[in-house]
Amino acid sequence: MVVADPSSLKGIPELFETEAGESLIARTESLATFRELGPPDLCRIEKYNAKSNGPKEISSYHYVLGVDSSSSASVAAYLNSLSYALVSPNPKTPNPWKIRSGTYCCFNAFSRVDVRVEVRIPGGVESYVVDLRGDKHPITNPAVWQETFVCAVLRSILDDNDEPDGNDGNPIMGLRKMDPLDTRNAEKRFLEAAASEFWKGWLLGTIPEIQNATPFSNHLTNGILKYFKDAGRLNQAAAFFEPLFAKDAEVGAVLAASYFGNDNEVKGVKVLYESLKKNPSSYGLLMAQVDFLIGKNKLDMAANLAKMAVVACPSEYITWAKLTEVYIKMGDIESALLTLNSCPMFAYCERDAHRMPVPARIHLPLRPDPKPEDMLPSGGNPTSSTATSAAAAAASSASNLSGTIEDENDPRENQIHPELARLPAVSLRGTFLMAYNLLIQIVSKTGWDELLKFRSRVFVMEEEYRIHRALMEESRKEEHDEEGDSLRGRAEETGNVDDSVDGPDGDSGNGPHVSPLSKARVAVNGVITHGNGSDGGRDDSDENRLQELENFETIRLTPDPADATSPESPSGKKGLSIDEMLRRASDQAHDDDEDLDVDEKSAHTGVDKMGSLEGARTMTSTPNPRPKRNPINFKFRNKRLCEKWLDNLFMVLYNDLRLYTALKQEMGQYNQATNKPPLAFRKTGAEWEIYGDLSERLHHLEDAKIAYKMCIDQKFSIKSWLKILAMESNEGNIREALIAVNKVIVLLDKSYIDNTYPSPIARGIFKLIGRHGYQKVHNVLIALNVPQRNFKLIMKFFE
Repeated sequence: MVVADPSSLKGIPELFETEAGESLIARTESLATFRELGPPDLCRIEKYNAKSNGPKEISSYHYVLGVDSSSSASVAAYLNSLSYALVSPNPKTPNPWKIRSGTYCCFNAFSRVDVRVEVRIPGGVESYVVDLRGDKHPITNPAVWQETFVCAVLRSILDDNDEPDGNDGNPIMGLRKMDPLDTRNAEKRFLEAAASEFWKGWLLGTIPEIQNATPFSNHLTNGILKYFKDAGRLNQAAAFFEPLFAKDAEVGAVLAASYFGNDNEVKGVKVLYESLKKNPSSYGLLMAQVDFLIGKNKLDMAANLAKMAVVACPSEYITWAKLTEVYIKMGDIESALLTLNSCPMFAYCERDAHRMPVPARIHLPLRPDPKPEDMLPSGGNPTSSTATSAAAAAASSASNLSGTIEDENDPRENQIHPELARLPAVSLRGTFLMAYNLLIQIVSKTGWDELLKFRSRVFVMEEEYRIHRALMEESRKEEHDEEGDSLRGRAEETGNVDDSVDGPDGDSGNGPHVSPLSKARVAVNGVITHGNGSDGGRDDSDENRLQELENFETIRLTPDPADATSPESPSGKKGLSIDEMLRRASDQAHDDDEDLDVDEKSAHTGVDKMGSLEGARTMTSTPNPRPKRNPINFKFRNKRLCEKWLDNLFMVLYNDLRLYTALKQEMGQYNQATNKPPLAFRKTGAEWEIYGDLSERLHHLEDAKIAYKMCIDQKFSIKSWLKILAMESNEGNIREALIAVNKVIVLLDKSYIDNTYPSPIARGIFKLIGRHGYQKVHNVLIALNVPQRNFKLIMKFFE
């Protein structure tokens, strides 16, 4: 029998310090790196035991979310409650370990200070703030507590550590999450505090895909919308934003979104109408209109408004991404690719965190293993035939009182093939991940082969660039021949031959020569421009690149200033609109090429019918005397250079599609007669989980669901169960979703995770209730006949 450690808190994770106070020192040193809401709250306690044979004082810490930090008294109450978690292993004797003191740290993102509360037992309570330089100051302004309370609640609402891929795939170890607003009074108090701090919300920052926080896009606004949207209570979010809308028209963007989400479209349209009259250049209001029109399938109107949003804010990624999304839905793939290529990309801003020293030891509490009947509803799960035997084996084994539920898996089930472990798509974040999702939407609509065709039409391909360079080199070689023959002819006429004149492969001497930049113009335009220079060597790659870039048209979102003063530019062309700019790159190339037959195209480009360079050499290398050479007009000006990041995303997409296609071919070999495919024994549970992520990423949800079920047949995986819960709740499958809820509830309860909302379980249940009604979902739960203890745990989410 395993005996619990009396120095550890029951049901609370702990990380024990190697040196006393090292966690507080590390947090103080990291304060200057916090840019937004800050990391989770830090709680550090000191324990002592006068009768201990070993160390008589030890210190530990854990992270907390959801503690009421509206005053020093509420924080002190939490620290005092930890003393009741020191339970003696023997009920007949008291625990010799006692808590001597505790320190609670909560970051105030409005004032950029760390609010700390120290409690000494016995003794008093001291509260103070630590600035970014590490200096200690007393709290003289009561408003600091209100700001701290709002920041703490927002951190708890926006935290995604309990999501399947929480915290960018790196869950925080030692985090205790509690319900931040467990009563209606607490919720009302938070909304009042948030309303008073609303106009300072831009100080908190915003999502990584947006560069500049605004009144309608910041962590305060996003947190309130997420809190009410997941619960299906957007009418209360609208009630919160209504009085604020009277002060600033831009708040109409989130107010209209709240009305639309609550099926109150008439009010939403009126709000947008009034807001745009006051502020017609707000890209947030324009994008709210675009989302509404996309839902109504008014794509032409949505495209026009999306272009206006791009013109209003061209430096933000989301405006370009929205225009790309509209083009994808319209089926204009070439314009979508050109717009996606024009998106401004910026580095991903990671969440605020501080690097802690390596702890001496870690305590992650676990309850005794649940019984097999607690792991599955009595109705049974037809897709998980091996889970019962796995649960029975786990229940019969000795219980570890510290660790994670993943530790009970067979180590062989966590092995991953190196090719699956190195998938580049997993590391995409921020704007690059959103651009990749747009690329997946395109390939889902067109297919990979068609996507490559569209790509070759709008972007300069490597083969085209290679042919263009070869033609330039050939033109440069002919020009050297002409110059050498001309100089020799003059020397023979005067009877004075200069040995310094080299042949075609040599460098010119003191005679006149054509500059490298002029040679590039000869290769593209067929026009020889003579000039004087000091040396006649071959042009370097920089000048070649410069000439290629000169041949590309300049993209302008607004007309050229020179065109604004005159009705027509000297070249006879007026300023291009976004529509004309996007279409011109594709339509003009198609029209020009369709008017020529194969032989004319070969003569036009200097490339033979098979696309080889031999035809180009034959056409450009003619014996003396040379006739007037036709200009080489390789139509680069009708294409664009593909950005490096977009080119990399094409390769990432290719890798994902290649692995997914290989998996489908392998599954097709045995998915015929048996209900239990033998391939499940040839792939580990971790590999099936990766295949599930891959299928979900490529929008193949049914294949993703199968892969996740394969995974949970072979190992415990909270992530796979949460993914199945999300997919089943989105599809409205009550029974399958509640089976997943029962499974996840048991596993989380074993790890002492008891927070109810916000959480992925609550979000899934609320989706089912919003779609089918409370009574129907409740009746299906009763019909499942789950064990009484599990039923009580699930009913907490219905209350």
